[in-house]
Amino acid sequence: MKREDLRRLFARAKALSGETDYVVLGSLAALGYTGQVPARMAMSIDVDAYSKADPGRIFELAPALGQGSPFEAEFGYYLDPIAARVATLPDDWEARLVRIELEPGLAAWFLEPNDAAVSKYARMEPRDREWIRAGLVAGILSVPILQVRFAQTAFLDTAESNRACTAFDEDRGWLAGRRRRRNKWLHSSARSARSRIEDEIMRPSARAVFGLTTKLR
Repeated sequence: MKREDLRRLFARAKALSGETDYVVLGSLAALGYTGQVPARMAMSIDVDAYSKADPGRIFELAPALGQGSPFEAEFGYYLDPIAARVATLPDDWEARLVRIELEPGLAAWFLEPNDAAVSKYARMEPRDREWIRAGLVAGILSVPILQVRFAQTAFLDTAESNRACTAFDEDRGWLAGRRRRRNKWLHSSARSARSRIEDEIMRPSARAVFGLTTKLR
């Protein structure tokens, strides 16, 4: 999925409802990131969103734009209408929404990726973990920022909190181990490259010495 896909969807939503601003939660919140987004973070075909000015109106669009709609049949993705408070999120997440104008008079407000990651840790489906790890590797998600956001989150219950915190700790360890292995590989590669360069430098000298020795004989 790309921003252009969201522009097409929300332009159709605007034509049907008159709403001009839409909040994007879920996996496709990654499309609000300004840099390169890993494919794994933008694979979803369901756009979790609600209309910013009047959140309840988004549900009126399900027949035309939702799952099983003519829009999905034509384009292969669909609107998944959601309530504004459906996800477990850190305090003040709305103040961190990233506004991107898709076309004049039409804007998408994307959930900040680290806030989205907290909601995914709370839900913790296998696809959520894949999304999170792709974001950590790409640098879209930040371990220090996530630590702060966890402290700002009121989880549904103790079980949800424990599950989320355990998964976060595992991912921190996984990321640190991945970086150690990468640094070790880079160090080994650099050492091998230096050895090859030194060999290349020495070979002409060795040949020259061998030639001189032959002449002396």
